[in-house]
Amino acid sequence: MVSAEKLYTLATPRAVAAELGSAGFEDGTVRYGVVAYRLVYRTVDPHGRPTTASGLLVLPLNSERRLQAVSFAHGTGSHKDDSPSMRRGAFVSAPVIAHASAGAAGVAPDYLGMGKGPGLHPWMDIGSETTASLDMLRAARAFVPRTGHVLEREVMVTGFSQGASAALGLSRALQAGEDRWFRLGALAPVSGAYDFGGTELPALLDGKVEPKSGVVYAAYTLVAFQRLHDIYDSPGEVFRAPYDSTVEALFDGAHTGEQLMRGTPGTVDELLTEHGRELLAHPTGPLAAALRTTDAVCTDWAPRAPVRLYMATGDEQAVNANTERCRAALFRKGVDAPVVDLGAVEYHGSRHLGSNVAATSSIVRWFGELRQQ
Repeated sequence: MVSAEKLYTLATPRAVAAELGSAGFEDGTVRYGVVAYRLVYRTVDPHGRPTTASGLLVLPLNSERRLQAVSFAHGTGSHKDDSPSMRRGAFVSAPVIAHASAGAAGVAPDYLGMGKGPGLHPWMDIGSETTASLDMLRAARAFVPRTGHVLEREVMVTGFSQGASAALGLSRALQAGEDRWFRLGALAPVSGAYDFGGTELPALLDGKVEPKSGVVYAAYTLVAFQRLHDIYDSPGEVFRAPYDSTVEALFDGAHTGEQLMRGTPGTVDELLTEHGRELLAHPTGPLAAALRTTDAVCTDWAPRAPVRLYMATGDEQAVNANTERCRAALFRKGVDAPVVDLGAVEYHGSRHLGSNVAATSSIVRWFGELRQQ
């Protein structure tokens, strides 16, 4: 751990309920007030070089000394501030607060290049999402004795959208014993693009993903994977004019989601050249190799802890086939991972976002039941 900063205190359950309500989340599981901290900690970048990252730690007030950690991995954001430790009473921080207010230690990495972390964010890079998540847990364990607490060994792991794959990556690392203390207790990912190359990319090209979301994800995929894997020689190979000279800059961590929406066209065909479209439809070379790693989160291991996969009916961003593929892959490994279909839930008109809200209270309750067993 490099530093710890107290961000805010919600001293009573009523204050927590108001905070969750302002973000559009339920308050039926609130039992404690909470205190929130931003931790800055040492970790490694995608190439294994030393760097730092930040994250949100939320602890229950007047609770037991021994706390079980719940690691929450957040969904996609474009601005550095679209991360748990940078926003209060918001979509990205509410799940962390909800778990803490039920008596757990809520732990949420901002990811590399987000929050107070330097550099650019390596989006959908499972390796660095895993190390950032695991090192955030280690930083939390180092810090909580200052508050009179200790963290138990078992970690409950959850995450939404991008964070669903990150949650699987962290869980795989915990089960493999990559930390000497922490162990995997349970896993509850929500609305992930688990089969990113095989299911999600084809879906955004053929119109199964909501068009504007498809444009943003197509752009983010090419820009983010280019930075790590050198998949094209110049932007003009994959992006049509005028976007070939503007799109990469939109993903610099300083542009808001609104700016991203304004700076991209309405359809994938307006954004991509024929080569760009073909690269996403039939990845080859470095992109294909990278996607094999991204898509392995459900296929190359068998969780020994309880698993539930959460999704919303008709998700317009992370198509439901991702969850079906993940469940089938785990089943082939001998793992029964039931799918919890949350129905046609919505948040600001989005079922994808609605699934995070609806799943949070359900997962808080399930993790609580497991803790009591």
